[in-house]
Amino acid sequence: MVKKYSMVGMIILVPLLVIIFYYSQTTTVSIGNIDAEETLRLDPDADIFQYNGVIYKTNIDWVDELMLSKDEQLAEIKTKNEINTEFIDEMSNKLPVGAKIFSVKERGDILIVEFGDELLKYLALVEG
Repeated sequence: MVKKYSMVGMIILVPLLVIIFYYSQTTTVSIGNIDAEETLRLDPDADIFQYNGVIYKTNIDWVDELMLSKDEQLAEIKTKNEINTEFIDEMSNKLPVGAKIFSVKERGDILIVEFGDELLKYLALVEG
């Protein structure tokens, strides 16, 4: 009879200990927008800018293939930062100061930047 209770106890105890061990080993990951530091760590040559707290990146094949229409001007690049990864809104690492940032009619996660004769499509880098 005692063996029977010991066996039942083990059947309950072992999975419980495994579950406790598993949850004690997991880490909590906060999900938020990707920042300039992380983007440039993953791709040091990335062409990025920040607008409304979100990093936008160009030279993404599937984005470049989209047919998009430029809508209203939202802002322009005010500062250029080629030195570090501390970015603020309307700052870029490659775009020239004065480049104009436009929304697009077809999507909310892509912006078009115009400078000189160039139009570049930038995708918002967000998680979620």
